[in-house]
Amino acid sequence: MLRFLLVLTVASMAGLQGWRTLFNNFAVEKAGLDGFQVGVVQAVREVPGFLALLAVWVLLVVREHRLSALSIAVLGVGVALTGLFPSYAGLAATTLVMSFGFHYYETTNQSLTLQTFDRATAPLVFGSLRSLSAATNVAVGIAVFVLSPVLDYRTLFLAVGAVVLAAGAWGLTQDPVDRTAVPQRRHMVLRWRYRLFYFLTFMAGARRQIFIAFSVFLLVKVFAFSVREVTALFVLNNVVGYFAAPLVGRAIVRYGERRVLSVEYGGLVVIFLAYALTRSRWVAAGLYVVDHLLFNFSIAIRTYFQKVADPADIAPSMAVGFTINHIAAVVLPVVGGALWLVDYRIPFVAASALSVVSLVAVQRIPPPAARSPTAATAASASGPGASR
Repeated sequence: MLRFLLVLTVASMAGLQGWRTLFNNFAVEKAGLDGFQVGVVQAVREVPGFLALLAVWVLLVVREHRLSALSIAVLGVGVALTGLFPSYAGLAATTLVMSFGFHYYETTNQSLTLQTFDRATAPLVFGSLRSLSAATNVAVGIAVFVLSPVLDYRTLFLAVGAVVLAAGAWGLTQDPVDRTAVPQRRHMVLRWRYRLFYFLTFMAGARRQIFIAFSVFLLVKVFAFSVREVTALFVLNNVVGYFAAPLVGRAIVRYGERRVLSVEYGGLVVIFLAYALTRSRWVAAGLYVVDHLLFNFSIAIRTYFQKVADPADIAPSMAVGFTINHIAAVVLPVVGGALWLVDYRIPFVAASALSVVSLVAVQRIPPPAARSPTAATAASASGPGASR
């Protein structure tokens, strides 16, 4: 299973990073899209994340590891087709295909990791996968930088897509599932006792959208960062992530989810306020790097869920969680953009306030010593009706 997830994760990151690196230039130079149209296409990209809940019903007819491999294949097809349709409608359609593949793989990837690896190992596996993702992003960025002067967009998209599709085809030939694993429920699961997981997942989605929508925009709009400077920051972020992600996994095992998430949200309170107050472009760049580093700490939300959940609830709950995480993607960019027009500092002050709320919420996570190994089993023994 570890080999299966490593190969497919590399393919997933290669497809997404290749698409991201090429998309904006392709959209402008070949498809002739304006800013509004690019915004619509990016909004379309978030739709499959919001619809990740549908994976619960897909699993009625497709086994989960096969859905993972199929999702990677779909991602490869979407990326490969992108260069063949240089139009507004074409980019919207291929982006939707690509995004369904990426988001459904992310859902099943998280679920399979939590199902396969025990509580002491899962954080380390998540950390290793994050580290490998960062290394893949750097490698793809370098490859596109080297090949773009000699290959056209169509060829680049086809090459990236073909590599990803090949990995998906390989995945379809594998059967890495442990036959002794707990069978997963094949219907949507919403339980009252998982409410802290749902809340933290929603808040993590809100934090992600503020980072994606406004942090880089702040660097470009307010501090006049060039394309080369932003690219250098992307590379630096991934290099830092490559080394830091495994350390985060070890910290979760050693110190527990509450402490790790407290560090994340305590740091974000300061970082978002500093975004709003700083007048130094280099301080802003440093904040961006630390902000990106703290993304790795969100691993602890999933490992916390593993420790409190009924093992049979993991697959449907990861799908529900992915949908909850993307609810903010529909609302926050629009609301934050309107607030930016009033004063660019407002979205960051609001984000700092949201981080305070998250910091308070994570204090409800019991420390490691307070959780008995049979906590989830005891909770499920009371029956599904009592836990809803």
